[in-house]
Amino acid sequence: MIGKLKGLVDSFGDDHIVIDVGGVGYVAHCSGRTLQRLPRAGEAAVLWIETYVREDMIRLYGFATEAEREWFRLLMTVQGVGAKVALAVLGVLAPGELATAIALKDLTAIARAPGVGKRVAERIAIELKDKAPGFSDADPAALRLAQDAAEPRSRGPAGDAVSALVNLGYAQLQAAAAVAAAGRSAGEGATTETLIRLGLKELAR
Repeated sequence: MIGKLKGLVDSFGDDHIVIDVGGVGYVAHCSGRTLQRLPRAGEAAVLWIETYVREDMIRLYGFATEAEREWFRLLMTVQGVGAKVALAVLGVLAPGELATAIALKDLTAIARAPGVGKRVAERIAIELKDKAPGFSDADPAALRLAQDAAEPRSRGPAGDAVSALVNLGYAQLQAAAAVAAAGRSAGEGATTETLIRLGLKELAR
């Protein structure tokens, strides 16, 4: 069982990388996000590996971090989610973003992944809610703001800003994360208008 590879990047494919370890080229299938984070050909790289062995093939899946590999394993436990769909989800959502989306039950964010419809996104949100204890890598500020935005009577400027961005067409998770970042930049006492303006700048990056 291969759990980790450390070597030189040999070449890239559309959905995989060939990494040279001591003269042996290993093909590891990766998410688009992981492929973008890897160094150029000829440079040193480290991949966390999930090995799948079947009667007709042995396939390696590579990840930039252990957290990404753990989320891949969790996603694969969801009914209707195979390796291709799991990689697609991790290609559009980093582990922290995925944890936040599940905590918020933000189906729009999860369904951004190619091949993931509303039904599969709902299964992911429901089935993984209890399998990711504490959502340790979720963004607590984004979670709090999303909850505030859902309670109009008690929300403050930040909650109003999230609601405004959602009304502009942004997903709840995107809006909450952007306003959380805007709040850290603007500091305490920032007005709703300021948070919306800075939030839009974050979303435009």
